[in-house]
Amino acid sequence: MSNNSGVHFSIDATDCATRYLHVSIAISPPFTSKRLTLKFPRWVPGSYFIREPMQYLTSLNCQQNGNDVSFKRKAVDAVEIKIADPDSKITVNYRILGIELSVRSTHIDSSHLHMMPPFTFLLPTDGIESSRINKPHQITVYCPQGWTPATQLQQVGSDIGINSIIGNNSDKYDYTAPDRDELLDGIIEANSNPNISFEVDGRRHVLKLWDSGGYPTSKTMINRFIGDMEKIITEHHALFGIPDWGDYITIIHLTEKSRGGLEHLNSQTSMLPRICLIDGHDDEYRDLISLFSHEYLHQWNVKRLRPSNFIDYDLQQEVHTELLWWFEGCTSWLGDMLCVRSGAWSEDDWRKDMDRKLSRHMMRNGSEHESLAEASHDAWIHLYRSNAFSREIQISYYLEAELGIFCLDAELRRRSKGKHGICDLMAKLCKKYALGYPNPIKVGVDYKDIRKELVNMEGGRNLGMYLDDMVYSKSAPEITHALEFYGLGLTSKINQDKTPSLSWLGLNISDKAGRVTVSSHQSNSTLRNLIMPGDELIAINSMRVNNVKSIKTILSKLDPNEVEICYNHEGIVKSVTVKLSVEPELKTKLDGKGNQRWKRYIATRVT
Repeated sequence: MSNNSGVHFSIDATDCATRYLHVSIAISPPFTSKRLTLKFPRWVPGSYFIREPMQYLTSLNCQQNGNDVSFKRKAVDAVEIKIADPDSKITVNYRILGIELSVRSTHIDSSHLHMMPPFTFLLPTDGIESSRINKPHQITVYCPQGWTPATQLQQVGSDIGINSIIGNNSDKYDYTAPDRDELLDGIIEANSNPNISFEVDGRRHVLKLWDSGGYPTSKTMINRFIGDMEKIITEHHALFGIPDWGDYITIIHLTEKSRGGLEHLNSQTSMLPRICLIDGHDDEYRDLISLFSHEYLHQWNVKRLRPSNFIDYDLQQEVHTELLWWFEGCTSWLGDMLCVRSGAWSEDDWRKDMDRKLSRHMMRNGSEHESLAEASHDAWIHLYRSNAFSREIQISYYLEAELGIFCLDAELRRRSKGKHGICDLMAKLCKKYALGYPNPIKVGVDYKDIRKELVNMEGGRNLGMYLDDMVYSKSAPEITHALEFYGLGLTSKINQDKTPSLSWLGLNISDKAGRVTVSSHQSNSTLRNLIMPGDELIAINSMRVNNVKSIKTILSKLDPNEVEICYNHEGIVKSVTVKLSVEPELKTKLDGKGNQRWKRYIATRVT
């Protein structure tokens, strides 16, 4: 293979049972100094949080001409190598312990490899010309025999049954990446499951599955999922146009409990509990469909349409933006709308999901303390470092922006007499500001660009101040007003057949092994200053409680005026007598069949 940059990355997964991935990086001359510095990327776009892959690195050694050369660790993320021969390549070898099971990290065991490049590769940052990191790179993968990789990287060769880096029998696959960003976006999933290939609108798609416990996935459910993927993909294409960006790879990790998703330029890794692909688990399957659509949409909104300061990523530090309400919240809203418009979700699916979101929204009161712009900017210290009291002073730019965009979209449709919605705005922004489009007026957007394009749309002329208020004020979106436009309303889940509990704790609780513990407070809880997160509830009015159901049964008929609660705080058993309030009747359930505007709103674009 030709290599214009002189950097060749190799990984060896044949020692997978040890949980170690062997890595080798060859950097060829010319060098620009007597020392070569390599650093791990610490910030992964799409994750918005500093990571420390160096904690998993071990067995580091550096060689030139077959001889060891000296090196030393620098700062928290770097290695500095003394160049012994300026005319010979340097090879850096180390192992990565792949035990962190997440979409953001490298994970390896006897059944698979999920290789996340920023979590795996030290990158040369000093000692070579800076332009070389943005030239083509080689990636060689040695797999246990029978494993096949799935990746968006361009394959340029393969060799079956050869010795790996560490001398084990393996299958070798060679790839190339055109620049730094595509190298770091080139995740690889290798396992013995087949690469399931299908085509939509002339674009090849590959589905690669892996189950963390080795549970066999139902072929019927896989086929059902592929059918719904095809519907969603077609609906995306009807809005944005058919992309010519090469193959798209969908990696699905099925686990016991873990969930997450991370987008890449032409691929995604999505992780969900395995029951999402077991027949009969409708709520979990609905979540799988939603997550796939969300990450697929990120090809446009995040990977190609980006905040202006995300065009050239600085991977050593967190890069802040006030626009995550658009790039994540708007993606959440539109991703789910495309699910229902495509038919992958039924209207009932959408309603059930919205009921769940409204429940989360109504039980938080952080909108009085934090705006969407602030939540976006402070994602690193708030969303990714939340605590039991976060919901009181913080909001989720995913959830609250999704509801806000729903309201903004309704207002735009109202004023344009149904001609335009926020989905049209996103498509317009991509054409004018996104990477990979033929004639953008500039690459990258700021808030003023989004606002300008909105007010220039038919029906959007006077929506600038509406958008300003939505993004910068500390207030909740006017969901009721938006629903009324569609002939919908909100009602309480407590209906005529179910009276509210006489007594209400206002606590979020869970039970495990016969113990009931408090995780957080609900809004306006009487017990806010008495019982803390982490406390164990022992008894109510001398009646032992050991699960959530028993507490609900007791509270349903309990006079709230004088309630004795026995609980454990930091190993000390305490008792308090309080006056509780009645369970609030929060309006979190959609009501009404919807009008013709509603029918048009959820209708497909596909002709």
